[in-house]
Amino acid sequence: MNGTSENGTPVIVVGSGPTGLLLAGDLAGAGVPVTVVEKRPHRISNLSRAFVLHARTLEQLDARGLADGLEAVGQRLDRLRLFGDLTLGLDTLPSRFRHLLVLPQYEVEKALERRAVEAGVDFRYESEVTGLSQDGNGVTVRVEGPGGATESLRADYVVGADGMRSAVRSAIGLPFPGHSVIRSVVLADVRLAEQPETLLTVNAVGDAFAFIAPFGDGYHRVIAWNRARDVPDSEPLDLDEIKEVTRLALGRDFGMHDARWMSRFHSDERQAPAYRVGRVFLAGDAAHVHTPAGGQGMNTGLQDAANLSWKLAQVTGGHAGPELLDTYQSERHPVGRAVLRSSGGIVRLAMARRPWELALRTALTTVLDHVGPARRRMLGQLTGIGYKYPAPRSAHPLTGTRVPDVAFADGGRLHESLRGGRFVLITPEPGAHDTRDTHKDRLAVERWATSRRTTVLVRPDGYVGWAMEEATPRDIEAALAAHVG
Repeated sequence: MNGTSENGTPVIVVGSGPTGLLLAGDLAGAGVPVTVVEKRPHRISNLSRAFVLHARTLEQLDARGLADGLEAVGQRLDRLRLFGDLTLGLDTLPSRFRHLLVLPQYEVEKALERRAVEAGVDFRYESEVTGLSQDGNGVTVRVEGPGGATESLRADYVVGADGMRSAVRSAIGLPFPGHSVIRSVVLADVRLAEQPETLLTVNAVGDAFAFIAPFGDGYHRVIAWNRARDVPDSEPLDLDEIKEVTRLALGRDFGMHDARWMSRFHSDERQAPAYRVGRVFLAGDAAHVHTPAGGQGMNTGLQDAANLSWKLAQVTGGHAGPELLDTYQSERHPVGRAVLRSSGGIVRLAMARRPWELALRTALTTVLDHVGPARRRMLGQLTGIGYKYPAPRSAHPLTGTRVPDVAFADGGRLHESLRGGRFVLITPEPGAHDTRDTHKDRLAVERWATSRRTTVLVRPDGYVGWAMEEATPRDIEAALAAHVG
């Protein structure tokens, strides 16, 4: 049963950023007791770097009842401009969310934290992981709490969602291979005397790159980089330097003033070789980091959490064997690798200056402007809706694919039925399966609003776990036994 464990708690999540919060909220909502360990004091920081929610992440948040609230405080953008002269329209995306949502990461964190608290997550702030060991029955996490007090926490599984400098990743001995791609990136939150013409303002000229996005509270976040100025992160920074780089990249600095925060950092491309070692998992920036191009960082971490949470709930609840957890690596590691390639490619092309680089960028822009399949593929990767998970060779072609927010015969829709971490069985006929005895509240049964004859079992993360044409009741029962438990 959910909630039972020979150890202190079924799952410990280390880190209370967006990835850790979504994961913990999912688990607690599914009835799995979970503890979040966070070394920072309890606060939502407005110094976050992420600013964009893409379509697939909005779909996942919609399946948790959070998307509409975030849409109300964010600002929609229905087209992206890359490389200065390439515009990608999002209004043709096969999604309820045919746009990206511009809003600060802290708004996402506030919504996810509120959900996690309501679900009963146990938070331990000002508690730093100082060591970790595991055996065949569980994981022991050594924690130093407020005032230097130390204790050992015991869990069946541990998830490290504790960022690029992950203590969990270090404790399990995983390397983090890669390299710095961009050095001496500068950030600032400023007021502007002149408002930009577009919601997201971004461009690169020569060695200079600049990006401006609104917070919604009168301040704008500026991210700028001058390739010709390669200095350590510790080098002092003032507003004049940020203005200068912005003018080089955008032609003007929009009269920026009253900076409430400034920082200098470097951007790495790194990925752990494994997302799992025994009973310990990595997610989000602890597993992969990449350039901010395309705004995919927070989105990829949230997708990691959505993939892992339901699997941990199934295993700790006794509904699936531990081999289900192996699929986290096989499904999410290739996605992380693809994001590294795509985000790195965008920033390299944006900053192209060699003749062959400029020629390649021109060719790519032409292809994306005129070749629909290529444009759809790029948008699918950028927004997350184009990824498909591996499936057995004999499986139905839909297996492993994302399911859009389809409408049902009773007027409902998929994302509403997924709420609560349920599986959803979509059938052609009413009464095709009775869930009252075997699966209770872990499965919703719905009927297509169309004449489609395919029976589809949708996993709690919105991907097809099983499908069949003209399925019999016996076929359906076998599939539910194998996947829902």
